[in-house]
Amino acid sequence: MLPASVLAGVVLGGGYGALKSPEYAATSYVIVVPAGKSDPAAALGFAQAYGRVATDIAVTGDAQVWAGVSAQTLRSSVQAATSPDAPMISITARAAKPARAVSMADGVARALVLNSSHVSGSTGVKVVQFSRATKPSAPVSPSAPLSALVGGCAGGLLGGLALLVRPGRATRAEARHSRQPAAVPGPAGAQHLPEPETV
Repeated sequence: MLPASVLAGVVLGGGYGALKSPEYAATSYVIVVPAGKSDPAAALGFAQAYGRVATDIAVTGDAQVWAGVSAQTLRSSVQAATSPDAPMISITARAAKPARAVSMADGVARALVLNSSHVSGSTGVKVVQFSRATKPSAPVSPSAPLSALVGGCAGGLLGGLALLVRPGRATRAEARHSRQPAAVPGPAGAQHLPEPETV
């Protein structure tokens, strides 16, 4: 049973990896800097805030026009991450084509830069482009061999769990014993008497 489960997992995992479209990731970086005589420590706090609403700002801005995708695609395919030590925001976009991933990451970064310039008078900080996204040369999605390996491990795990939940050997022994015919006992205390002789 266990080898069959592993084989099934390998086949399913390899098939999924071969049929699934490859996915590429591109990352753009922006940094939050104080505007004018603002407190430099405020930049770190605003970086955290901008990181949380990056996709919302991009959707309300022109990022979807620059990237050529819908607002739903931006929200589902773009992630922003911040650092607790530096006022920097990384914007990572995933897409089926490398150029599309680059345009989405740079589009969101550009939307953050423009939005911060509009409100810098009230926030005291602004967002500037630190590094543009580079075109990825290899997909980040798992390849067919890796998917097959993962599927085989998952199949082996499920097969092992199935063996653990099967009835124990004692239960099987009791089942075999119940199938054997039981001996019928005679009357208690009965004795076998010799047959009488014929005269």
